[in-house]
Amino acid sequence: MTAAAGTDIAEAVLPRPLAATSLLDAVRDLRRDVERTGFPLEIPGVDAARASRRRLVDQLGEHLVPRLEELSAPAIVVVAGSTGAGKSTLVNSLLGAEVTAAGVLRPTTRRPVLAHNPADADLLSQHPVLESVEVVANDQVPRGIALLDAPDLDSVLESNRESAHQLLEAADLWLFVTTAARYGDALPWQVLEGAVERGASIAMVLNRVSPASLPTVRGDLLDRLRTHGLEGAPLFVVPDVGPHEGPLSAAVVAPIMRWLTMLAGPDRARTVIARTLRGSLAALRPWVDELADAVQAQADAAEGLAAELDLAVQGPQERARAGVHGGAVADGAARARWTELTMGGAPLDGLVRPSGRVRGSRRTGRARSEALVPLTRDVTRSAAANLAAAGAQAERMIRTHLTRADAPAGGRSLEAAWPAEGRVELRAAAAELSAAQWAAGSADAARSALAEASVPAGRARSDARAARRAQRAERALGEDGLAAVALAAAVGVEPARALLVDLLGAPGARACDLLREDLAERSAEQARLEGESAAQVLADPDLAADASSLLRLRLAVLKGLT
Repeated sequence: MTAAAGTDIAEAVLPRPLAATSLLDAVRDLRRDVERTGFPLEIPGVDAARASRRRLVDQLGEHLVPRLEELSAPAIVVVAGSTGAGKSTLVNSLLGAEVTAAGVLRPTTRRPVLAHNPADADLLSQHPVLESVEVVANDQVPRGIALLDAPDLDSVLESNRESAHQLLEAADLWLFVTTAARYGDALPWQVLEGAVERGASIAMVLNRVSPASLPTVRGDLLDRLRTHGLEGAPLFVVPDVGPHEGPLSAAVVAPIMRWLTMLAGPDRARTVIARTLRGSLAALRPWVDELADAVQAQADAAEGLAAELDLAVQGPQERARAGVHGGAVADGAARARWTELTMGGAPLDGLVRPSGRVRGSRRTGRARSEALVPLTRDVTRSAAANLAAAGAQAERMIRTHLTRADAPAGGRSLEAAWPAEGRVELRAAAAELSAAQWAAGSADAARSALAEASVPAGRARSDARAARRAQRAERALGEDGLAAVALAAAVGVEPARALLVDLLGAPGARACDLLREDLAERSAEQARLEGESAAQVLADPDLAADASSLLRLRLAVLKGLT
């Protein structure tokens, strides 16, 4: 293509002279971003949005980009229509040779056929449509056009139907073939309406029309064309020649061949190409706007779902806190272990004499501390089980919120995308780690309480006595033993709390309360983590608040260029 030819086409397509590469780059950028656009959430209108996106990708990739890359390439004339319309017979008749299979068996056209003049081979060599068609060179094809025999729009094979619609997006001109018996079918008119919306150039062939019915059928068809905004579309009539095999006579299809030959002239072909290109570019604006709106709807739905996740975990969080403060963690092994340690003759039996004096030495303290190791272990395990239970309850509540009848849009698809497999194991591991960290903190809590209790608050004799008692408690139990008692007290073993207060006074009570509050917050955190896990599904870039802005930016650039 010469520079002058490129300028001519650019001027025909655009309202002002413009470098073709700028427009090509803009369309390429748009195609790339549309291809990357997804619709993860099942919300109202998503199926239509996905279908629109697929059609837009086809239109950009199959028609606009290839056409802008090679403005001088032959005009792609796609011959389309319903089953049995006679598309393949028409193509063979126009070319005077059987280049595409025709017959009574359906579906006939399994692989689309593109026929072009041999001299146009180089200009077509990079067109993406060649990847999905059988290419035939034929001298009868006028230079400047290429005839593409597409599969049936209503083929019994889904792959054929999809191929037909995709190939139509590659067309510079749609040549629709219908019959006197089937011109009123709904599907072709739906496809034609889409073509009009996208600014495609269209012509129609009315095939197999008997002379008797011609006036009525032709008049009705013209009315339909006007109704659908196609009053300017060329209409060709092919008479019914009765039962026959092979191509139609050259005389029957001569008007169509003359028109194609005239269309193939350099100026006229460029005019058709420019008209379709101009219409396609104009149609992109509302199309991309609609797609951006659909992307924004996904982002809005994601925002609503994030709020629903926060709401769903509120109840489990509060119940988790209340359960810890209510002593639920002590039920079972922890309480049983405490009873075992305090019964007659057990390590903690008689630790504090009736006089208030703490009994024990550092030697016996080490033995008692070792005896309390199982208590620490049981309390830690109970705490881990409680944390895991808080997470499990949160997961159940989240899934309920997302799947109930009044769930926000997209709730069910979020629930389905949130993996259930492996959650029990992940939750248990997180709970065990958190419980271990909580239990490890008891040593610091006991140490701080002991240090505070061991220093007299004032000059009163009672303060000094309390300090001496705390120091004896440290000898009788050791820091680890005091930490074990503090853990039992924190989970709700009230006798353990009473012992801790006897040993350390108010600092012991504060240590117990701090540990209990820490565990309560950890339980609530486990519930929150479930909501955070579900929310990771919403971290998809297609659900970001500004996800639609990139498409709108591309559209603004395109508007500026056209």
